[in-house]
Formats: sequence, C-alpha cells, structure tokens
Amino acid sequence: MSIVKFPIKGDAVARKRLSPEASRLAALEAARDILVEAGPQAVTLKAVAGRIGRTHANLLHHFGSASGLQRELAAYHAESICIDIGEQIHRFRGGDIGPRDLVDMIFDHFDKAGAGALAAWMLLSGNEDALNPVVEAIHRLVDEVGEGGHEDGNLHKLTMELVLLALGDSLMGGPLSASLGLDRGAGRDIAAERLAQSFAAWQAKQNQ
Repeated sequence: MSIVKFPIKGDAVARKRLSPEASRLAALEAARDILVEAGPQAVTLKAVAGRIGRTHANLLHHFGSASGLQRELAAYHAESICIDIGEQIHRFRGGDIGPRDLVDMIFDHFDKAGAGALAAWMLLSGNEDALNPVVEAIHRLVDEVGEGGHEDGNLHKLTMELVLLALGDSLMGGPLSASLGLDRGAGRDIAAERLAQSFAAWQAKQNQ
C-alpha cells in the first residue's frame, strides 16, 4: 500500500493509505490538474510527485518514465472526454441541448482542459505513440453512438471534422481569428453549423 499526502487547512498534511491503483489514479488526476493550470511542459514526474506528496521513485514505479506518464495521462484524459461527449451526444439527439452546446463542450475539452496542447506537446517531443489510446477512445465512442456502429461512415467523417476543428482552434484559433478579423468563437460557429447540417440530414434519413 502507498502513503499519499493530501493538503488540508494551513500547512497540515493528512496521510491516507491507498491501494496501488488508487495511488496511480491520484497521480493521473494531479497530472491533469497541472496540465490545465500550467500546460503540458509542466507535467513532469517531479511536479506530479510533489503535488500528491510522493517521491520521484514512486512515480517511476507506476509510469516508468515521463513519457510513460504522458501516455497514461493521454489515455485517461481521452476516456474522460469521450464519456462526456457520449453523454452530451445522447442529450443532443434528444433535443435537450443544441449544436452549439455540444460543440462548446468538445472545444472546451481541447482548449480549456488542455487536450489539444497535450497532443501537440507529445507530437513535438517525439511521443507520437502516446496518441494511440486517444484515437482508439474516439473510435470506440463513434462505434457506440453511431446508428450503424462501425459502419456509420458519415459519423466517422463528422467526428474527424469536429475533432480536427477543435484541435486546431485550441492551438491557433485565437491568433488566426484575430488576424482574419473574425470573432474568437468563429471556429465554434463553423463547427456548430456543420453539426446542425449533419444532424438535419440524419433526422431526414430517420423519417424516411
């Protein structure tokens, strides 16, 4: 069992005994917090260990290396994102939310929650294989929500379009929209319009 420190009031520290799996999960949650607060370059074994009161050696035991931590963080982040997106897609199809609501949620995951910056950082650091679990998680999501499962090619194309738009917007949407004299939300507007068109076509097909 591992000992993890959780900060409480003042400088006092509470110690809580965790299983190896719970300790690993605490490290991934801390890594995700650091990602959002300071960017992907700040997600190091030392930083995560300090956040949860562990040693660098403890983190090495769980993840093997900094790139191993990045890979597991990417997989953990992707699963969380896809669960949220899946839930919101069902709400969207049920009429509880509109196209822009769904687009905002997807774009926020890539921008405010740091998924886009993490993907770019891993590619630039030569850790391309770390994106495999991200791609696989998105693929599983498409198969689960598609009316025809894996055969729903239109949903595959729409998903790829939305993900690429969200990724690009998170990385350079701000400066590009400013340079073109467009509102900062222009990328989201484009994505919402595309989603609305696709959904209208899907509804028409269902009503035939």
